[in-house]
Amino acid sequence: MSGSSRSESLYRRAVRALPGGVSRNAVLRRPHPVYASHGAGCRLTDAEGVSRLDFANNMASLIHGHAHPAVVHAVETQIRRGTAFTLATEVEVEFAEHMLGRADAFEMIRFVNSGTEAIMCCIKAARAFTGRPMIAKVEGAYHGLYDYAETSQTATPANWGDPDRPASVPVCAGTPASALVEVVVLPFNDAERAAALLDRHAERIACVLIDPVPHRVGLTPATEAFVGALHRWTRANGALLVFDEVITFRCGYGGAQDGYPVRPDLTALGKIIGGGFPIGAIAGRREVMAVLDPLRSPVLFPHSGTFSANPVSMTAGLTAMRLFDRDEVRRLNRLGGLARERIAALIEDLGVPACVTGEGSMFRLHMKPEPPRDYRAAFPSPREAQAAGALVDALFRDGVMLIGTCTGALSTPMTEREIDALIDALRPALRGVAPLLDAPHPAAHGA
Repeated sequence: MSGSSRSESLYRRAVRALPGGVSRNAVLRRPHPVYASHGAGCRLTDAEGVSRLDFANNMASLIHGHAHPAVVHAVETQIRRGTAFTLATEVEVEFAEHMLGRADAFEMIRFVNSGTEAIMCCIKAARAFTGRPMIAKVEGAYHGLYDYAETSQTATPANWGDPDRPASVPVCAGTPASALVEVVVLPFNDAERAAALLDRHAERIACVLIDPVPHRVGLTPATEAFVGALHRWTRANGALLVFDEVITFRCGYGGAQDGYPVRPDLTALGKIIGGGFPIGAIAGRREVMAVLDPLRSPVLFPHSGTFSANPVSMTAGLTAMRLFDRDEVRRLNRLGGLARERIAALIEDLGVPACVTGEGSMFRLHMKPEPPRDYRAAFPSPREAQAAGALVDALFRDGVMLIGTCTGALSTPMTEREIDALIDALRPALRGVAPLLDAPHPAAHGA
């Protein structure tokens, strides 16, 4: 991009006002971020006027893509009435009722402002309900910025420890050691090891936190056996099972939990339920949610938030979720399955040592020949990381946006045409990164 681009000019200003020039690291690109101008449907146009097919969808949060007319109309109407009040609103009640109707495990719900806050509330509610301090979470899984929840999110071969007892590794410098010792780190999809680790702290664990399709672990679904084992352990030992469905709620009408025979005690929600606006929610069993009840004495978990359940997010979210009905969930999941099938076929055709994982309306490419089973298997070598970055950049130049981890999240404006466009862009991009992986030359496969 030339030195006269608007994005470069904006970034020169940004670095003087913002650490690193950004407020979210996910938008960083080299040599500078690209700035958005506007979005419509499944396309996003940047400040230079370049339009791209958007499979990033603001980190999987835009289930209906950009500026869906029904959401825009509903929000415009609400904004004219006001954006936030020190009073409750009717739309909060309507949205709560709608969400409780989507999942059997949702008996009560409380709205917050982000997925991170939802996870914090789940952990604090579990502690308040059980009277215990510790949590358990999967190695590598991302659950936001809370000290406890982010433990071992960025563990590496240099510090992740023995697989029989994964280390509690901090993400942020200065994280208190006292926080780390209150977290049990579990290997993903390994029921036997997980149970053994949990047993060491059985009387101190408040909850076991799991993302059923953890993005950072490899976007590989948790097995029914693994989830079932965690559920049985929590029931036998007086702990709670917490699902992080901030990303995965798009996987079913009632979230990814629809695909498992067990029900979590609490679920953290966010992203798509906000209709493009900031939101989070905690939903779950009535008796557990009662710790938040301010009418009870004593209140075990006092909680409030200036912008919690603000009418703009409530209006946008309710509109978006009503549009994402059972038929649309099924259609988008079928489209996601088609994308994964066609990506896998393309990889085989080109002979590139890569693979694709995912569930529902999401996919992720790995620069590895076999789908990873857990975080350690998904962790990229330097060469694999270089190839993955090059692939994302090549697609971006060719008009297709993915999340930086080579992950895509579909939106409802998409059809098979967009999958065709993705495959058309992936073909030369995968050819280009093949030499970085010491793959046979694609030409040898007739591609």
